[in-house]
Amino acid sequence: MKSYKIWYLFATGFGLGTIDYMPVGTVASLLAIPIWWMLMYLFPYQFYFLFLITGIGFGVFFCDQATKIIGIHDHKSIVWDEFIGMWTILTIIPTDSWLWIIVAFLLFRILDITKPWPISWCDHTIKGGFGIIIDDILASVISVGIILSLMNLYN
Repeated sequence: MKSYKIWYLFATGFGLGTIDYMPVGTVASLLAIPIWWMLMYLFPYQFYFLFLITGIGFGVFFCDQATKIIGIHDHKSIVWDEFIGMWTILTIIPTDSWLWIIVAFLLFRILDITKPWPISWCDHTIKGGFGIIIDDILASVISVGIILSLMNLYN
């Protein structure tokens, strides 16, 4: 009984996803930014990368378990995937450029909410914890491509 609570706690962003009166996916994505910044400021990049990879691995498991508990695939209360999505896109953003951080946040949220193809395909086809995480990672990868293109245009 206690172990499922730990999985659920992580998958819901330590309970953030259970709050009904706010857009929890957007709030989780915003909250991911100061966590990312602290990790990048306090630790070497290699630690951050290891943290991200570990977060993805555990996230697949936590989200899968939470889905089994809730009984609904990718329920809105599961927000760990938003953290992973933002942390993935922020791996290429310069830590001293708030403009690109804002662009990264906006692009990620637009792609995560609207889910254009191939994100929508992943969302509908791949189930379980991996499916919950992978569509947000794909939204991040597409966002990274757009940001790198924009950076090349403006630099």
